[in-house]
Amino acid sequence: MHFEPYPFEKLTELLKDITPNSAYPAVTLTIGEPQFETPDFIQEALKENAHLLKKYPKSSGEAYVNDAQRSFVKKRFGVELKASELISVFGTKEVLFNFPQYLLHDKQNPVMAYPNPFYQIYEGAAIASRARVVHLNLTKENGFKPDIHLAALKEADLIILNSPNNPTTSVLSLEELGEWVKFALKYDIVLLNDECYSELYVGEKPASLLEASLHVGNDTFKNILVLNSLSKRSSAPGLRSGFIAGDERILSGYAKYRTYVGAAIPLPLQKASAAAWNDMEHVELARAQYAKNLYLAHEILGVPAINATFYVWLEVKNDLEFTCKLYEQKNIKVLPGRFLGRGGVGENYVRIALVENSVKTEQILKEISDFISASK
Repeated sequence: MHFEPYPFEKLTELLKDITPNSAYPAVTLTIGEPQFETPDFIQEALKENAHLLKKYPKSSGEAYVNDAQRSFVKKRFGVELKASELISVFGTKEVLFNFPQYLLHDKQNPVMAYPNPFYQIYEGAAIASRARVVHLNLTKENGFKPDIHLAALKEADLIILNSPNNPTTSVLSLEELGEWVKFALKYDIVLLNDECYSELYVGEKPASLLEASLHVGNDTFKNILVLNSLSKRSSAPGLRSGFIAGDERILSGYAKYRTYVGAAIPLPLQKASAAAWNDMEHVELARAQYAKNLYLAHEILGVPAINATFYVWLEVKNDLEFTCKLYEQKNIKVLPGRFLGRGGVGENYVRIALVENSVKTEQILKEISDFISASK
């Protein structure tokens, strides 16, 4: 198998011969890793349960974690899930890589569709699954939303959506998601929405694909799955706590598969995870901080108002040149859009992750604005 280097590896190679301006502090805005402390109550739950390291964890997650995650889904989306409709997982990255392999294993000529630009694990999963890829190109012309009318989509066995979207920040409405559900049912396609940014929003709450499934009458979630995670909402990527939820028929077989994968969450992490999933107050505090950062980006960089995630998808003349010169002149690292896309999609954009506190973010954005002004 041949995998593309990760975007961050490409960035290191791009910048390796550039000496940044030492008059400015080094700033990295490339990775979607919150730079806030994990809330104290989550850390305390981890410490208090360290003694559980002596026990083997279940691959499907302990009941208290599954209950906490289903409670979150009920409180946040108004969707009541049965125990058989959710599996606790060791972070969503492992699922995004191994679930397609499980689902597509017995397909003669599997076809997988996902947005372009994209989180690179989608591509890795397609390669590992021997799947032909249909790219759902997200461009300014289509509002950075996937085109459901693409003819090749009808041949897909698995479609991955990502709303709210990384890196473009676009959000599919409940009605739009409902159309995707109807499409998946009509052509018997498994539809999965990666919802890891669902809790980072400004104003209207992003809808879940589970809500959309109920909205169009698919109350058994046939062919419908979602993923979610603590990483962004709780500033806790190191907990590796996520879930996959939806069609219990698909999840039953996948749960059995996962007992062989061996990706089980250590019990102290499960205890801390349950505490995080059960609490919504700390999420509101984080959301407010990111909302402030997005507002600053709108005010300082003049980008359109951003309604979800913590990214800026900034249009530039040349993404490679912009990245290199910004690093050289201001010691700020951003990610060229072409490293996140294929076939030219993403070129002339850079992704900026606003994961610092608002004071630092404001200073950084002003430096970027000054850089842009001086470059004109």
